[in-house]
Amino acid sequence: MSEPALKIVPNELSRQAEAALGQWIDPIIGCDLISAGAVIKLEAFTFRLYIDLHLGFPADHYGPQLRNELERYLLANTQAKVVEVNVTWSVSAAPLTAQTLPAIKHLIAVASGKGGVGKSTTATNLALALAAQGARVGMLDADLYGPSQPRMLGLSELPDTVDGKLQPLVGHGIQTMSIGFLVDEEQPIIWRGPMITQALTRLLNETEWQDLDYLIVDMPPGTGDIHMTLAQKMPVSGAVIVTTPQDIALLDARKGLKMFDKVNIPVLGIIENMSTHVCSNCGHEEHIFGAGGAQRMAEEHDSELLGELPLDIRIRSGADDGEPIVASDPQGELAVAYGDIALRAAARVWLQSRVRQQTVPTIVVE
Repeated sequence: MSEPALKIVPNELSRQAEAALGQWIDPIIGCDLISAGAVIKLEAFTFRLYIDLHLGFPADHYGPQLRNELERYLLANTQAKVVEVNVTWSVSAAPLTAQTLPAIKHLIAVASGKGGVGKSTTATNLALALAAQGARVGMLDADLYGPSQPRMLGLSELPDTVDGKLQPLVGHGIQTMSIGFLVDEEQPIIWRGPMITQALTRLLNETEWQDLDYLIVDMPPGTGDIHMTLAQKMPVSGAVIVTTPQDIALLDARKGLKMFDKVNIPVLGIIENMSTHVCSNCGHEEHIFGAGGAQRMAEEHDSELLGELPLDIRIRSGADDGEPIVASDPQGELAVAYGDIALRAAARVWLQSRVRQQTVPTIVVE
């Protein structure tokens, strides 16, 4: 579905507003709101401005924040005495995903080249952050050799089966399916490639997902059978790469990024985990694993750094206890950091969809 054209009633104030909006670089979207196609209506009457914005990603909390900041900005940069900004949002399904998985609008893979960089913890908190903005979110634990989502989301039951469909378990509002629900926590999965491929496909297709905006896929480390299955058989909207600043981790992360490029899955950006550590006793900050590695990687590969996350004991303990930090402290600074990263990733899914559909808005002057 094409997005509505931007309608502008022309006068001096509307021209001022349009120029000002063209200079406003939204920190989440990464470009101005007109180029993003977010401004769908702009009306100017004497000294009053009315603007309708529509975002293609969840924004229950970000929308009011954006509205307030934009109203102050336009009051300061135009002759308007009154500015009213209305912000709405919705998530449109990717066409291929809607055809093959009608209950899911977008699949987002969270991957890493190397194990131990906090990929699963990051995936869990990103899912919770999107849900906090109003999205309906699911989690597919695709790390079949080392499933961790049951523990992280505090789930341990055996899923029900209704009419041959597995019913996802719900932890902290996240619909979840994992091989970890079907085997003992300490039982190793000793399967060859074809068995792994079949298991992952069945977990995705034989789970009765309920009207999801996003299904987060927690990938295993490396670039093996599961990654190829994902690329060949699943309509993935984009991938996020998680790494630490350490050179060894970055080396493997680059391989993961190049793999997604080769299979034509857009890389939404890079997340630098364990970026810095702040001593809880003295406040001293130290870059234990190095500094700036993910930023350099993003620049070298024409990608984007979505954000940096600290090495913090609260993140680790929350994951171990089934109480992820975004759920246990939703107003804290760590939840805010995860929230910004999640919104940037979702915004890039929206922008990539717009580019693929070639729905750049047409300006209509009335």
